[in-house]
Formats: sequence, structure tokens, C-alpha cells
Amino acid sequence: MDLLTTLVDKGLRRELPTRDEALAVLATSDDELLDVVAAAGRVRRQWFGRRVKLNYLVNLKSGLCPEDCSYCSQRLGSTADILKYSWLKADDAVAAANAGVAGGAKRVCLVASGRGPTDRDVDRVSRTIEAIKADNEDVEVCACLGLLSAGQAEKLKAAGADAYNHNLNTSEGTYGVITTTHTYADRVDTVQQAQAAGLSACSGLIAGMGESDADLVDVVFALRALDPDSVPVNFLIPFEGTPLAKEWNLTPQRCLRILAMVRFVCPDVEVRLAGGREVHLRSMQPLALHLVNSIFLGDYLTSEGQAGKADLDMITDAGFEVEGADTTTLPAHRAAADAGCGSHGASGCGGHEGGACGTHEGGICGHAESAAEPVAAVAAVAEPVAAAAAPVAAATGPAGPRTDLVAVRRRGAGTDLPPNA
Repeated sequence: MDLLTTLVDKGLRRELPTRDEALAVLATSDDELLDVVAAAGRVRRQWFGRRVKLNYLVNLKSGLCPEDCSYCSQRLGSTADILKYSWLKADDAVAAANAGVAGGAKRVCLVASGRGPTDRDVDRVSRTIEAIKADNEDVEVCACLGLLSAGQAEKLKAAGADAYNHNLNTSEGTYGVITTTHTYADRVDTVQQAQAAGLSACSGLIAGMGESDADLVDVVFALRALDPDSVPVNFLIPFEGTPLAKEWNLTPQRCLRILAMVRFVCPDVEVRLAGGREVHLRSMQPLALHLVNSIFLGDYLTSEGQAGKADLDMITDAGFEVEGADTTTLPAHRAAADAGCGSHGASGCGGHEGGACGTHEGGICGHAESAAEPVAAVAAVAEPVAAAAAPVAAATGPAGPRTDLVAVRRRGAGTDLPPNA
């Protein structure tokens, strides 16, 4: 396809595709899907080889959020049967982080529900960061605490944080339909505060909330302009008890096309396959490794993920390798900048001079969780989400949404059960 040849050439030069080209990727047919994956895979390998970076989530504070984000199981008014607890003690957070590092995680993401942290909260998280770094000197720590106030990013940086995650989630034009208690501009401002403080910025999106192809292209182009170092791509898990409980709009093929489009638009950034991969990609997860260079290991914030060992086996079996702590994730032209983003100007993924993580459970960021949390309410430890390698056919069938594909997290930090890492 002439389209794919053009996109590969542009990706290898870090040149921005046109909006029409990005839309055309999303409009390709299933017959063309493997060609699309192969083309985007060339761009991925150019900048990241066959390395896969592992990230591990620690949910510092779960549930009871005052924001009304429609995708989130922790939102105001949510009746999803998730774990609810206040701040983890530093020792418990360190133990959870150590489990992830032992499983191969290079980055630990500290997430807390809420609109944004108080200065006291920032001090609490800073102590936790220092304790994690004391045990694991080389581990990267990314904070995801919601909307930041003046001076808070600098405090986190001083405590040893490497990155800050805050997702845009969806296009500016549709943001007000998804959330009313804060604005799209608030999210952009928080990412820019993190960058100005020298933190590596992590900002991504949630797909599957009923958005159009144009909305997806809008948010990805906005991310390129914002220029985070990492872009997490989450796929909505429609939790029962949330306004988007019936939005089962994704197929594995659709997910792969979205990931390919993101790679073409942001060729040299860390593209992370985040929440919802087990539910929506299912048995086609290995194909996604040809498009992304980063995943979460184990469980998410309020949903169970694929078993950690299954993730490691998948990476090996697909011919990839886990990225080591002694390897620089980003290409040299991006990693050269002190804050980690690189001064690549208009030819790069955007054009700021600062730095950039990425998370949600279907979209971990913003306040503490986006859409990667599960729907079903389970009373005991459920089988890992990805164990259900259901037919590619449908997340929705004659009986309605496949709520059996998801399981609410009942293990790890905040519980008496060991973590999945």
C-alpha cells in the first residue's frame, strides 16, 4: 500500500503524518491488518529494537474519588465493587514496588485517586519515593496523583521522582461529555507543570468510550504537540456501576489499528500498552508487541491483569526481550535532554523542552484511574483477565457484554493477598 510506504518513511524520519493519513490507518480493512502491523513494526524496531519495558502499578489510595470521569470505577457515584482504602503506609508501598521490580519491572508507577494531591499528600508520596529508591536505586518512579498545584511537581522531582503521568484521555472536543468536574485544559496544564519541573511527562489516551476516528486522531495529534516521553494507550473496560458500563465497542483488530496509528504519529516515544489489553486484545496480545515497546506487568489499579509470568512468557515467545535497568529506553536524540525528552524540535513527537510516564487501568491517570478497571464484582480472587482467550468475534454477543472477561482486583497492595507480579 502506498499509504503504508509513506507512513514508514515518515516514521523513520520522525515526520508527522497528515491527519488524513492517520485516519486512513484506522479505516483499513481486516484483510490489510497484518500489513499495517508489519509497517508500524518497522518504525517501532527502528527506535526501540525488540526491547519491551516493564512497568508496575502501586495503587496508593483506592476509590472514593470526588471527580465524575465516566470511565472510572473510582468516580463519584460509582457502584463498582472495587477495593477502597486510604493511603498505603510507605512500608506497604515499598513491599508492593519490590514485588514488581523482582518480576522485572523497570518503572514503578505510584497512583492515588482524587482530584489532586494536597501539599501534605505530596510530602507523603515523596517519603514513599525516597523509600523505594533506597531499596531499588536504579528503578524509575513515576507519580500519578491527579491535577497538580504550583510547586508540587518540583517537590516530587526533589524527592527522586523521574516522571509524572496525567493522561489527556480523549479529544478536547468530546472531553466535556466524559468529565464535568475538571477540564481538558486542566489536564494539559498539569502535564506542562511536570515538564517544567524537569519530570519526564507521561500522557496518553483511552479508546473505546464511543469516540469517533476523528476524536482518536485529535487526541493523538494533541499528544504529539504536547510531547510526552511516553504515551500509554488504554482500552476502556466498561465497569458495571459506571456510566460507560455498556460501551463495548472494541475488537482486537480495532485495537491493533489504534496502536499502529499512535506509533506512526509518535514514532520515537515510548508507546505503552496499558489497561484493557487482556480484555480487548485477548489472544492477539503478542501482535501488539510489534507496535508498542512498553507494557504493565501484572495487575492494574482496580482490575486484575494477566499473570506476570504469562506476560514474560508472551514477550519471549513473540521474539522480544525485557528491557534491562542498564538500558536507556528512549532513542539518543530524546534521551539526550537532561529531563529525558530530548530537544528534537518539530521533527520529534512534539516540541517542548522538558521531560514525560503513562497509566490508567483502561486509562490510569488524571486522578487516579482511567478505564482499565473491571466490570464484574467478584467475591474472591478471580482468574486473571487474560485467561479468557475468547473468540476474536466479539466482546458483545447475543447475551450482551462479556463481563466474564474482567475481574475486579482482590490481591496485592491494600489486601492480605500477595501481588500478581
